[in-house]
Amino acid sequence: MACQSQAPDLLRPMPMGRALLMAKVYKRAKRGAGRHLQLQEWFQRTDAWRTLKPGPRALYIELKRRFNGSNNGDIFLSHRDAATALSVHRNTVGPWFKELEVRGFITMTKAPFLGPSGIGQASVWALDELPTQDRKPAQKRFLKWRELQPPRTKTVPARHKKGASDCLKPPNPQGHGIDTVARS
Repeated sequence: MACQSQAPDLLRPMPMGRALLMAKVYKRAKRGAGRHLQLQEWFQRTDAWRTLKPGPRALYIELKRRFNGSNNGDIFLSHRDAATALSVHRNTVGPWFKELEVRGFITMTKAPFLGPSGIGQASVWALDELPTQDRKPAQKRFLKWRELQPPRTKTVPARHKKGASDCLKPPNPQGHGIDTVARS
């Protein structure tokens, strides 16, 4: 019997309260890990994303960060808030919004306007990779975007212009290449 009393704690039944305490320690480390966002591999392989400059990419990530899973089409982000979040001047982010719209990553669902009390209202955006909150399917216009190639032109030798024979005159020996006009 002496052997049974010296059995390790692992073999003894554990009280219910102690088991819950141990589980909380495990879950406590998982809490507060924060939100994250996903950029799918198929999304990153598109021509529109691969050729996008870092500034508009950062802006898209900021827009997607403000998406909470159910507010697509109702994402508020003003130029000033975007500039503050990205640590750039507010005039810098305007072309970035336009670039994301042209490439088909975002759509403006409501334009900015001055409210009745004179306080400006920010633009409202939708991410085109996700369905909107009014159950419209994702547009995914960025899949059709292609970079415009400059038109190919034939290389044609330059033609002689009128007056090109003037360049073939021998230089004036008196004026060292400068034509002098005699005044009368």
